[in-house]
Amino acid sequence: MPKSTVRKKKVYTPPAELRPQETVAARRRPSPVWVPALAVSFVVIGIAWLVTYYLTQGFFDVEAFSALAKLEYWNLAIGFGFLVASLAVFSKWR
Repeated sequence: MPKSTVRKKKVYTPPAELRPQETVAARRRPSPVWVPALAVSFVVIGIAWLVTYYLTQGFFDVEAFSALAKLEYWNLAIGFGFLVASLAVFSKWR
């Protein structure tokens, strides 16, 4: 039996005006080292703030924690604010 011929398809090359140009995303460079370091430090500060607030709620007689006592529930806003700020910084990490 004779062998059939193999057909080669031509490779389609779009016109120059339809070809994708180099995008901005392709030219992006990695983010500096301080970006993830700042984000991680915001996470640590936020968690430390919340833990300190919760653990010292009943012991505000100590002079070191009197500032926390004056803030009352704003301590939650501050702690979660640090966590939200870390999310904002993490979104800039490439």
